[in-house]
Amino acid sequence: MTMNNDSLIRLTDVNFAYDQRPILTGINLEIPRGKVVAIMGLSGCGKTTTLRLIGGQVRASSGEVRVDSQVVNDLDSDGLYQLRRRMGMLFQFGALFTDMSVYDNVAFQMREHTDLPEELIHDMVMMKLHAVGLRGAHNLMPSELSGGMARRVALARAIALDPMLIMYDEPFAGLDPISLSIVGELIRKLNDALGISSIVVTHDVQESLKIVDYVYFVAAGKIVAEGTADEIRDSTEPFVHQFIWGEPDGPVNFHYPAMRPYAEEMLSGPGRKQVWW
Repeated sequence: MTMNNDSLIRLTDVNFAYDQRPILTGINLEIPRGKVVAIMGLSGCGKTTTLRLIGGQVRASSGEVRVDSQVVNDLDSDGLYQLRRRMGMLFQFGALFTDMSVYDNVAFQMREHTDLPEELIHDMVMMKLHAVGLRGAHNLMPSELSGGMARRVALARAIALDPMLIMYDEPFAGLDPISLSIVGELIRKLNDALGISSIVVTHDVQESLKIVDYVYFVAAGKIVAEGTADEIRDSTEPFVHQFIWGEPDGPVNFHYPAMRPYAEEMLSGPGRKQVWW
């Protein structure tokens, strides 16, 4: 992807580790304004950690995380608070407040972070719910929603304060095919209508490739491939090809590496005599 100074986010030579365990190594990526970018890879490869670095929940061990020209690593608590007010987050499975109605879930940020009168908050909440097709469900409780509806309410909450960036952590997890398609279309349409940027962390390859402008593939804490949706579909890189098409054989093995061969392990277990042929 050809980047310029209009990039909203830029990670440069970013390294991150939990204690002595490295999670990300030498990460370089950019998110342009107005685009939808996916970060894909196996579980535990560092995708969600990348979102946490961008949001400032954790700080890079080295390198630079820059969001809207601000270096996140250098911001104090007040600076991070102001920056996060301009971000929306859709958590895996929605993470709605279970004791609040749909209406109050969406209104929560407006009440917490603004001094808007309740009349204006009402109009804004209804606008956000209408955008995701759930204005008529504003009085329902989260327990009364289907999985797809809950995800759409969470999306309405994520856009409540008209953010510059929305980060999606596995937005398609657990959805039926119809709900999955609806949520995917909403991500794309809301991104374009609001002129925001979106980062989608996901395992759902085919649905994501329908809506994204660019893809980064992460493996073992490094970016191993990147490109447009068409470039990723046509990739001959073994890991990417196996991941995209869900093939059982490839560089990603089913078995976790073991110290000894299976037969040797089984024949030399505790209490067993060594067998010789």
